[in-house]
Amino acid sequence: MVDLDHARKWPAYTMAALFLCYAAGKAAFAAQARLGFPGGPPVSAAETAGYFLDAASAQWLAAATGVLGACVAVATVTPLGRGAPRGLMLLVLAGMTLAVGGGAGIMILDGFVGLGVGWQWYHGVLGVVVLGLSAETMRSYLAATRRRHGRGAAA
Repeated sequence: MVDLDHARKWPAYTMAALFLCYAAGKAAFAAQARLGFPGGPPVSAAETAGYFLDAASAQWLAAATGVLGACVAVATVTPLGRGAPRGLMLLVLAGMTLAVGGGAGIMILDGFVGLGVGWQWYHGVLGVVVLGLSAETMRSYLAATRRRHGRGAAA
C-alpha cells in the first residue's frame, strides 16, 4: 500500500536537477543563437525581425526560468520554502506544473505521435516521467504542509 500522506524529498530534488539540465541546455542554445528544438537551426536577424526577442535572448530567458524552477522545486522541501505562505506556494507550484505539463505534453505527443518538432520516443518517455515527478513534487508539498495548515489542527 502506498502512503499518500508521507512527504518525499527525492521528486523535488530530481525536478531541480532536471530544471538545471534544462537551463544548461537553453544556455547552450543561447550561446549558439539556436532555437530550442532538437537540431534547431541558427536563426538569422532577418527571421526574428518584428519579434519582441531574438533567439539568443529568448533562450537566455528560458535558461533563467530553468534556474527559477529548480529553486522552486528545492523550496518545496526546505524549511524556508515550507514556511512560505501556503497559498502563494501552491499558486507558484500550479504555474510550474502547467508550464512543465505543456512542455512535457509536446514531447509526449511528438515522441509518440509525431508533430514534426523532432522529439523521439525516448523524449516522450521522459515527458511522462517529468509529468509524474511534477505531480509528486506538488503532492509531497501538500502532504508536508497539510499537517500545519489543515488536518490535525485544533478546531
